Amino acid sequence: MNFNSNDVSDDFTSSGKIYLNNASVSLMPAQSIDAMKEFLIDYNSLGPDSEESKPFITEKLRNVRTSISKILNCQPDEIVLTQSTTDGINLVANGLSLSDNSNIVIRGMAHEHHANFYPWLKLGDRISIKSLPIDKDGLFTVEQLANLVDNDTKLVALSHALYNTGAILPVKEIGKILKDTPYFIDSAQTIGCIGKMDIPQIRCNFMSFNGSKWLCGPMGTGLFYCNRKSSKLLEPPTIGGESAMLCGETDLAYKEPPDKFQTGFRNYVGIVGLESSVQYLMKFGLNNIRQKNQYLSSLLREELSKISKIVLYGPDDPNLRTSIVSFNVQDEKPQDVVAKLERKNIVLAVREINEQKIVRASPHFFNTESEMIQVVEAIKDL
Repeated sequence: MNFNSNDVSDDFTSSGKIYLNNASVSLMPAQSIDAMKEFLIDYNSLGPDSEESKPFITEKLRNVRTSISKILNCQPDEIVLTQSTTDGINLVANGLSLSDNSNIVIRGMAHEHHANFYPWLKLGDRISIKSLPIDKDGLFTVEQLANLVDNDTKLVALSHALYNTGAILPVKEIGKILKDTPYFIDSAQTIGCIGKMDIPQIRCNFMSFNGSKWLCGPMGTGLFYCNRKSSKLLEPPTIGGESAMLCGETDLAYKEPPDKFQTGFRNYVGIVGLESSVQYLMKFGLNNIRQKNQYLSSLLREELSKISKIVLYGPDDPNLRTSIVSFNVQDEKPQDVVAKLERKNIVLAVREINEQKIVRASPHFFNTESEMIQVVEAIKDL
C-alpha cells in the first residue's frame, strides 16, 4: 500500500490542527456532515413523524444496521442502536440474571476504562467480582483467565483493546475456552481501527462500541451487538412502546430484538451521519485502514524513541496494539505537555495507567506521515 497516495486528509476538516485524539472522538469526513444536513432538510420537508416519514426513517435504520453487520460479520437484527459504548455495557450489567453465588470476571480492575469497570463494580454488593492479574502492558494469559472461570461465572467482560496502552487482547483465543460462559467485549477501541471483525470466530455473546471514535461518526451514536440466542439472557432495564406490547389488558411482552432493547426515538440524524462515515471507511478498506494506522503509529513511536527524555508505554510489536502511542516526557507533567502542544495546534490527550498519568496520541488513517514528524519536532522543542 502506498500510504502517500492514499492521503484523504482533505476530506476531514480540522482548522489546520494536527488531530491525534481519535481514540476519544474522531473527526468526521465532510460527506457525513453533508449527509446529516441533507437528512434534516428532507426529514423536515416530509414532516417529522408523518406517515410519509416512517418508511424514510425505517430505511435509514436498516441501512446502518446492514453496514455495521458487514463490519462484524453478523446479522443486521443483532445490532441494537444505542447512544454510547456505556449504554451497551449497562444493558448487560443491569440485564443479567444473577444470584448470590454468581461471579463475573473482569480485567485489571482500575487499569480498565471506567465505562467497562464501574457497571461491573456496582454489582459487587450482590455478587463476587474476580479480577484478572495483568502485566505492565495490561495483558494476561489465557490460562490465567481459564483458572478464574467456574460454574458460577455468569460473565467474562473484557476490552478488545486498551484505551491507555493500545494493547490488543486475544479475544478469539478467549472465546474458544469459554464455551457456555457468557462473554462480553468492549470494542470501542477496535471497530474501525484494526480491520474487519469476525463475530463467529470471536464467539462473544455481546459487544458494545460507539460511532464517534474510529468509525468517524457523530457523538451520541452507539452500537450494541447481541447474539440472537443470547438476547434471552438479558432483561431490558427500560421498557416502552417501541420495545414491548400489550398481551391482553395488562400483560406485557417484549418485542423481538433489536426492538426489545430500544425504547424511545433514536438519534436519527446521528445514525445517518454514522452510516455515511461507515460507507466512507469501507470504500477506503478496513484492512487498508489497519495498515495505514500501523504505519503511522509505528513511525511516531520510532521517532519518539530517539528522544532520550521520552518514556514509551505499551507493546513494541505493532501487531499487538492499535494505533495508540502512549508516552511521557521526563520532567514534564502530561497535562502540561498536552496543553503546550495544543497551543501549537496539535491535539493529544491525557490518560492514565492505573494512577500514573500519561500522554496519549491516537492517529487515524486520515493523518499523514508529515504530521507525525511535525509532532515529534514539537515535542523535542518542549
